[in-house]
Formats: sequence, C-alpha cells, structure tokens
Amino acid sequence: MGPAAADPRVLVGNDTHDDAGVYQLDEKTALVQTVDYFTPIVDDPYEFGAIAAVNALSDVYAMGARPLTALNIAGFPSSILPPAVLGRMMQGGRDALEEAGVALVGGHTVDDAEPKMGYAVTGLVDPRNIWRNSTARPGDALFLTKPIGTGVMVKAIKDGRAAPDDAAAAVAAMRASNRAAADLLHRVGRPTACTDVTGFGLIGHAYEMAAGAKVAIRLEANAVPVLPGALEMARRDLFPGGSRNNRSHFSPHVRVEGAIPEERLSLFYDAVTSGGLLFTVEAARGRAYETAFHEAGLPLYRVGSVADGAPAVTVC
Repeated sequence: MGPAAADPRVLVGNDTHDDAGVYQLDEKTALVQTVDYFTPIVDDPYEFGAIAAVNALSDVYAMGARPLTALNIAGFPSSILPPAVLGRMMQGGRDALEEAGVALVGGHTVDDAEPKMGYAVTGLVDPRNIWRNSTARPGDALFLTKPIGTGVMVKAIKDGRAAPDDAAAAVAAMRASNRAAADLLHRVGRPTACTDVTGFGLIGHAYEMAAGAKVAIRLEANAVPVLPGALEMARRDLFPGGSRNNRSHFSPHVRVEGAIPEERLSLFYDAVTSGGLLFTVEAARGRAYETAFHEAGLPLYRVGSVADGAPAVTVC
C-alpha cells in the first residue's frame, strides 16, 4: 500500500481499505473508481464474464454510488483457445452491464497464458453521502446480504466434486447483483458503514471495518448464511489458496468463543467472489431494514454487532 494521496479532492484513498477511490468534482458530485479482475472461476465463459462484471460493479454499490461506465480488462491465450470463447466472455460481461444500466465504453485485451477478465468501473456519488467501511459505531447491528462459501464451492466445482444443484446455487449467488440491495438501503436509510465481501472473506472484511472504525465486531456463527454444500466441502478441506492465506493473515485478530465446528469457522476465512454487502446500522432501526428487505423479496441476515474495544473480530 502506498502513501495517502496529497490531493485534497481525493476524499477516499487506500488508507482504510475502502472498496473504491472517490475524487471530488464539486460540492455535489464526486467520481468513484474501482478495478477488479480474476482468472476463471467457472467453466462457462459466458457466466465467467457476467460474474466478473457483477463483481466489479459491487465495489461501487458498496460506496453508496451509482456506476456509470466500465472498461473491460482481459487476458486471453489466443494460441490455445478459440476466439469464440473470448467472445462469450465479453458477451456475458456486456449483458450484465446492460442489466445494471452501465455503459461499456471500451477496454484492453492482452495475450496471456491463462484467461483473465474484469472491469474498471466509474460511478458518481454525492460527497455528503459516501458509504465507508470505516464508520461503524458501537451498538450497531451488522447485516449481510448474501451467503458465504463461494471460494470452497468454486474449488469443488473445478475438482468435479460439487453436486449439480449446489454448483448452480453458487453460480447464481455470484451472478446476483448487489444493485437491488444498495437501492433499498438508499430508500430505507444509509448504513453507518458498508463494504462488500470479496477476496479477504467475511472475517477479513469484518476486521477491516473494525480496524477502520477502531471498534470490535462480534460475528454470530450460526447466524451467518452459507451456500448449499459449502459446509461439506469445508469438511473435505477443499479451500483455495486465497482462503488459506486469509486464515494465516487475519487469525491473529480473531477470537473464538464457544464450541464452533471447524468447518463453519473455516468458511468465515473463505475467499469470496462477488459476495454480498456487509453493513452496519443503528441497532434500534435493524427491524426496519429486515422488514424492508423481506417485503422487497431480498435476502438479509443479521450476523452480528459492533462494540467498544480494540479492533478485533470475535466469533461466538
């Protein structure tokens, strides 16, 4: 990580590990910018492209912003795979962007030994209404909008060990946009803090929230939703390297209370692709959010709380 930006118009840089950078244009308008790409997580090139787009857009939604444009970033082994595969990747991404009302304005592809795909996304936000990952307050309730377990399920899919229905559920979760959840938060009331759960896993992103706000976060183990089949794959230890790295890096900041099954605890470190929004709200208003999400037919899970204390995550 480099030093914080000196330009005063940079409202959000990289100092708090927020999901995107924010650059102020005037009193009412700021640019939100992010970039994300990865290697194939599913075999179907169309679905891979669509998930890559949904995943990149999620960072902008997590900042309380509206994505406007996207630039495609791709690596492709042209000497190994036919051009039609790249075309399907591109089409999947384009369709996902169109569903979100985001304009694809260009991109760049390089020859690479392994396919890679993602997007640089630009959006707009009111500088007075930026959602940060570093502004949670003691007493807040903690909510999550999607189940975890995509990392272990993607590994199981690649290894041919996932049941068809479980594989389909994992792909559907990664393909699901956070746009509707973010739109609903704008209507019900801005969260006190917000991020999205991606590569650092649930614990990693929860710890970044705790560290940024200098608070302690409690995760209720049995309240955290997991994808179908994920617990069984966790018992078989089918974790990708990123999940193992997360456990090594974040476990010093984690306390465990009570007898929590190892397979469930290990999923909290699982590297997520295109995960849900993780946000906090004033506890007294938690029921209003639960009601609003239920009435809109959107999933919402109260998974923990925020407390005074040194930055740490307690799983209980």
